[in-house]
Amino acid sequence: MTRRPKIKDIAERLGVSPATVSRALADTGLVAEPTLTRIREAASALDYRPNVSARNLRTRRSMAVLLVVRDIGNPFYLDVVKGVEAAARAAGYAVLMGNAENDPGRESEYFDMLRDGHADGMILMTGSLPSTPEFRRRLSPNLPVVVALEMIEDVDFPHVQIDNDTAARQAIAHLVGLGHARIAHVSGPVPEVMSIRRRDGYRAAMHEAGLSIPEGYEQRGDYLLQSGRDACRRLMALPVPPTAIFLANDEMAFGAIHELRRMGRDVPGDVSVVGFDDLYLSEAFSPPLTTVAQPRAEIGRRAMGMLLDMFGGGSAPKEPVILPTTLKVRGTTAAPKMS
Repeated sequence: MTRRPKIKDIAERLGVSPATVSRALADTGLVAEPTLTRIREAASALDYRPNVSARNLRTRRSMAVLLVVRDIGNPFYLDVVKGVEAAARAAGYAVLMGNAENDPGRESEYFDMLRDGHADGMILMTGSLPSTPEFRRRLSPNLPVVVALEMIEDVDFPHVQIDNDTAARQAIAHLVGLGHARIAHVSGPVPEVMSIRRRDGYRAAMHEAGLSIPEGYEQRGDYLLQSGRDACRRLMALPVPPTAIFLANDEMAFGAIHELRRMGRDVPGDVSVVGFDDLYLSEAFSPPLTTVAQPRAEIGRRAMGMLLDMFGGGSAPKEPVILPTTLKVRGTTAAPKMS
């Protein structure tokens, strides 16, 4: 019977290290062209497939990683999951989904699964951790955990994220450039760090433009559609309502637009709306939503790549890995009506 090809066979064929082959096949983003293409072509030519069973026995690993999100029903996570799964599958790992549902108790249970060996590592996409003394006492910085997209300041886990402050500033600069002066903001849950950074970016951009933030122009949401509707209703009830609203995610932006239409307001004729995330529905929305696009699939691939490096004995980066965002200008923003 023909011997099953191994990573070292690909390495010897190309004259590179086995570690380089492993990173390339895991799509970690750490192997540059043309080496990346040469490795993939050699793996295909040799019909290489990871031998999961043998590796499990050799390493005593579960060959699974936990991907824990705050709400599995949010379509925001789909591209992240695709990025994680692609990198994990190429390295012979399975991905186990964990739905925290904003419940600290459930999140603590997922950490117990990690400690008990049900998974070799965790990619965490929640904005906070349980605050109980027992959980904090058992929380070790040596746990193989990578925080993706979200931001948790009081832990030493490596992060893959975006510059939320700068992204928010770009959104406000777009509205200011259209001529808006009355710009409101609906944040995510405060005091979560990501929500605060987007809010701070809004405040800084307003200050830089010489614009005031009237009382009531900052509303707090929870990233869910209904909170966007509720916040929009409060904003439109103000004595001088805004002509533009920047919301901290697309789902709340959808809620705000639905509420504006219910009140007979046109978007963007009466009120401009900007979201954040660029969900797959955002471009298909009517009108298409102006929003900040995050490289979610790439964030997932990079987070999984970090875990794989940690599994191999590598050290996690001390500073967060920051990936770029793009403002997608579409149909929900326009110049304000002349008053």
